[in-house]
Amino acid sequence: MPPCDVRHFLGPCLLLLLHERADHGYDLLERLRPFHGWDVEAPTVYRSLRSLERQGLVHSHWVPSDCGPARRRYEITPTGCSALAVAARDLRSLRETLDRFLFRQSRAWQSASRPSPARLR
Repeated sequence: MPPCDVRHFLGPCLLLLLHERADHGYDLLERLRPFHGWDVEAPTVYRSLRSLERQGLVHSHWVPSDCGPARRRYEITPTGCSALAVAARDLRSLRETLDRFLFRQSRAWQSASRPSPARLR
């Protein structure tokens, strides 16, 4: 079985960050790193932002800069706010499912006649 795929979690994370405040792509990348728990590459973030914009969940516009080139600023749309609420609901449901799984797995290891991986160390 392949490892759990967390790529689809990036969109909701970006929507949440944009719900907190509109921002530039690079700044979103910096805010995302400690929040997300693993290193996300810049091209992945920008592809996700473009996808969110194509879906109407995010809007962007160019903002002139006094000290360099103009930068694209991203904002969440009302549709994006609704999508964020749905994602949060779905993630809560997923968390409950994962909690049930982990609880049962823990009980299964405790009651099994064979030692758990933790006991083998």
